[in-house]
Amino acid sequence: MEKTEAVPEKKRKIEADNDHGDGSPPILKSFEGFDIEKVIAENTRSKTTTLHAKLDGENAVVLLEKTPFDLTHVKNYLTGDTTLKNTLKNDIYGTYEAYLPPTENAVKAVVIHPATEKHIQKYSDQEMYIVRETPELYSKVTLPLLQSRQFSMQWVYNILEKKQEADRIVFEDADPETGFILLPDMKWDRKDKNALYLVGIVHKHGIKSLRDLNKTYLPLLKNVLAKGREAIQEKYDIPASRLHVYIHYQPSYYHFHVHFTHIKLEAPGFGADRAHFLTDVIDNIELMNDYYEKRTLTFIVREQEDLYIKYKEHGYFDNE
Repeated sequence: MEKTEAVPEKKRKIEADNDHGDGSPPILKSFEGFDIEKVIAENTRSKTTTLHAKLDGENAVVLLEKTPFDLTHVKNYLTGDTTLKNTLKNDIYGTYEAYLPPTENAVKAVVIHPATEKHIQKYSDQEMYIVRETPELYSKVTLPLLQSRQFSMQWVYNILEKKQEADRIVFEDADPETGFILLPDMKWDRKDKNALYLVGIVHKHGIKSLRDLNKTYLPLLKNVLAKGREAIQEKYDIPASRLHVYIHYQPSYYHFHVHFTHIKLEAPGFGADRAHFLTDVIDNIELMNDYYEKRTLTFIVREQEDLYIKYKEHGYFDNE
């Protein structure tokens, strides 16, 4: 895709009161001033596209997703304000392109700005490979990489310290050992309950992933499971029997968190190569304290990720 030309001598529109006192970028009012570099990912099934763009000379990643129909607005669809363009007509059957009123045409947008090369890499389409990580591979390849990288967790700490997103918190247990904050994931529009997606972020620091879990953390795991379910039942009237509650391995960030999604949602990362039900995790640890220290774990790596590069350097893929 060709780059769009920037509008000269125009600044993007931002909220009048955009000084949060924490140095974070201002809130956007439009996409004015963005220059498109290229499309870095597209998914026709989920109706999403991801763009690498520039804003004020800095990288940005823009994720665009067509939102589901709001069934409370059905009366606004079949009106004279919706225009039709016929694409096929055969007897009683007709197909059309329907152009709904502007108020019904919202597209969800997530903007990461300024974005690093790691962000661009993370959201770009890439070839994927399966890794079966033995305990030995974890200690020789995965863990040294995690220890050598300073992954920024500031946005997580902002949530836990209520510097950001405090108005989005659905539930909090403030206990420093077993407590957590429950809030909507950015992927959920907070309208369609069948697409419910919340994340429970624990207050306790130092738990990187599933590999760290043992009986010491059973009170934390059971607390997140029970109180997370209760909070969702109370807030959204969705019972535990209609929830998936699981942990990712590898996680997208290395501060321990738990995913809560509606069973009707085809959530990204819910495949057998990444998701581990929290109930199963608890059962496995009760059976064997060091279960996740000794178990071989399967996950997917993408060709530009550090983990793929490290496993390739280690010779893991040499026999393919």
